[in-house]
Amino acid sequence: MSLKFFKSLFDSFPWPLQELNIEQKGVLFSYFLGLLALLYFLWLLINKSKNGQQLPLPPGPKPLPLIGNLHSLDPELHIYFPSLSKTYGPICTLWLGKKVGIVITSPALAREVLKDQDTIFANRDVPAAGREATYGGKDIVWTPYGPKGRMLRKICVRDMLSASILDSVYALRRRELRQTINYFYNQVGSPVNIGEQMFLTMLNVITNMLWGGTIKGEERASLGAEFRHAVSDLTGLLGTPNVSDFYPGLSWFYLQGVTKKMKVLVKSFDNIFESMIEQRQKLDRNGVGQESKDFLQVLLKLKDEADAKMPLSMTELKALLMDMVTGGTDTTSNAVEFAMAEITNKPDVMRKLQQELETVVGKDNIVEESHIQQLPYLYAVMKEVLRIHPTLPLLVPHCPSETCAVGGYTVPKGSRVFINVWAIQRDPSIWKNPTEFHPERFLDGKWDYSGNDFSYFPFGSGRRICAGIAMAERMFMYSLASLIHSFDWKLPEGETLDLTEKFGIVLKKKVPLVALPVPRLSNPTLYE
Repeated sequence: MSLKFFKSLFDSFPWPLQELNIEQKGVLFSYFLGLLALLYFLWLLINKSKNGQQLPLPPGPKPLPLIGNLHSLDPELHIYFPSLSKTYGPICTLWLGKKVGIVITSPALAREVLKDQDTIFANRDVPAAGREATYGGKDIVWTPYGPKGRMLRKICVRDMLSASILDSVYALRRRELRQTINYFYNQVGSPVNIGEQMFLTMLNVITNMLWGGTIKGEERASLGAEFRHAVSDLTGLLGTPNVSDFYPGLSWFYLQGVTKKMKVLVKSFDNIFESMIEQRQKLDRNGVGQESKDFLQVLLKLKDEADAKMPLSMTELKALLMDMVTGGTDTTSNAVEFAMAEITNKPDVMRKLQQELETVVGKDNIVEESHIQQLPYLYAVMKEVLRIHPTLPLLVPHCPSETCAVGGYTVPKGSRVFINVWAIQRDPSIWKNPTEFHPERFLDGKWDYSGNDFSYFPFGSGRRICAGIAMAERMFMYSLASLIHSFDWKLPEGETLDLTEKFGIVLKKKVPLVALPVPRLSNPTLYE
């Protein structure tokens, strides 16, 4: 029996419980199991007459009473789930406590869920921590599919992340990235943590886009450091196994304190948002800062002008700010870190990228976003990185609004449906040498991010496809091109490269990438 998942579960319990001796823990655990037993048998009683003549659930490992399959889960779910598919097929059932989990690991079944029955599966099974993190699930990620969800998505795509809006804030992205390149140049001869620096770069870009016209100078720098710790803590809590999600009836007991910790964390975000909103409103009242618009100003204007039938509340506005801060930082910086690790591991890929950049940009010039469209090999590298290390390996779990059939099996209403895009994009029946980093496989231009081909859909598909694809693509391409064009990268003496992944709602490198930058441009002034 594997107990790794339970260890991660109970490691997150409040520290006073971890101070108990072994006998006290045994008594507490017995009470806990007794409570679960009562809930389980009540659930059996209620559901006994509901089976009827319907299709069976997908096959899966036999669950134990009370705990289902929780005892056998490996915390590295993106790797554990494909091992199940070898035994039970491309759709299987896991009992997560009393919650039904459905795991999909084939393109055909992913199509059934994300295209053929997209409307039914367009909702989310919101975890307790996710609901707490987003003002009750009022953001783009967790809000139920419907008029309000479509309105919030429209605001993001049209008023914050459209091509014209992103073009208008290019100077801001350029300034932040040039500062990062300058930082690396000043660290020549010393090892640098690439993921950490790219996170700070993404964070500065996002917060500047949100309220760059509102806050200046040193205050912005200190705010960046504050956010970095908060975002890291938030994504950590979202990835923590939570008893309340497996046994909703126990949510009132706050056994692990996950939601309490998230509540405290969100309060710190909320204080920052409130401060920024107050400053922005004060500037607008005084007629100051009109020449330097930012997203916060746009959102406040939309809130004041919103249709009375579909108003944008202040809570929803802050939930959108939360989406931008958390969704636009960790994701892209982790993807760039994986890219740099894979490229450092493949000197021939590094050479091909640098040759392409020398041809298009030259060694006596710096990379601009206008160069990106002329760099097909760089695009191939990005697509290959997102194939082999998809940012959200299981996407965001879907939740059917009614009981339906997928692959000839019943998928119950309210179940948690995992689409294992990580496994699909490494399927040897689809991809030749699937675990090899080989960007050339994307040079034919066949694959894109539209979500129409269910062999390759790193940003998801259908109504809940990622709203920030355009932003992510620009920041990834511009950042990676600048890093590869400006420097050669070498591992410190005696170090070996570790490409191991660490599972979470966002996929991370288990061991941070630390490397030595070696300048390669013709003139030192190009690093200023």
